[in-house]
Amino acid sequence: MNIIDKLKKANLKGRGGACFPTYLKWESVLNAKAFKKYIICNAAEAELDFKKDKYILEHFLEDVLNGIKIALKTIPKSSAFIYLNKNYYPIFKERIKEEKITLIEGDNKYIGGEETALINFIEEKIAIPKKKPPYVSEKGLFNMPTLVNNVETFYYTSKIEKGEYQNERFYMVLGKGIDDHILELKSNTTIREILKEVKIPFPYYIQAGGVLGEILEEKDFDRVLECTGLMRVIAYSEDPYLVMEEWAEFLTNGNCDKCTPCREGTHRILEMVRKREIEKLEELFLALEKTSFCALGKGIPIPFRSLIKKICLK
Repeated sequence: MNIIDKLKKANLKGRGGACFPTYLKWESVLNAKAFKKYIICNAAEAELDFKKDKYILEHFLEDVLNGIKIALKTIPKSSAFIYLNKNYYPIFKERIKEEKITLIEGDNKYIGGEETALINFIEEKIAIPKKKPPYVSEKGLFNMPTLVNNVETFYYTSKIEKGEYQNERFYMVLGKGIDDHILELKSNTTIREILKEVKIPFPYYIQAGGVLGEILEEKDFDRVLECTGLMRVIAYSEDPYLVMEEWAEFLTNGNCDKCTPCREGTHRILEMVRKREIEKLEELFLALEKTSFCALGKGIPIPFRSLIKKICLK
């Protein structure tokens, strides 16, 4: 059985946020007609406070590199890049010495982790997203078919090839007043089960996913945590306006400034949150959802809207 069949049988999905079946990406790039192809390991990890990929690189670097090498072997005429968080670059630049893998010191803006933005950066262009289609599996780096997977996906590709994958994934739990936790558990582990593992000591809400994740209440904790495996704990005692202000500052600094709705919208959200003018935000949210260029702008309303509904308006 070849690796693409093994990825399909294992039902491995991308761990960067979209939950796209890994084998379909590999199959698409493999079958594309081109004289050159590229593989990119996305180690941007520009999410607010999360460092799951850094943990994997620190503890399982050989498996990550092996996963990239498997892709190189599977996809003929290919070469590979690791797009690395700027803060991680000094840590790993001497540890990653592979002939067919080029290390790139990345742009640490949040949008820099979006696959078309990081491709622009590698091409020495401004790190802004491109319109899709065409998808990067058809026309990616230097207009050639490109496979983009994140660190965790390449790690588990290596485990699958070696017959060591048992449907696990990494989870990271963090929050104010608690220790950061990174765990490797089964992919069907519920939020409640994860919280029991880390013994959170106070009443809380959960932000599922990264900074654009939805706010969940205790009645929602029997859900399985999908995609990114990131979980932010928000204590009942925290000021929700300060939580939203932190998000808004991060998104204001982390967007690419390409489109007006996102560029101006994040500034306006920050202003309104600081003034406690939350009743005026919904109109702005609708504009972001309908007119933003990429998924970042369209996703910005999700955490704010759910926090306002579940906490501020109670």
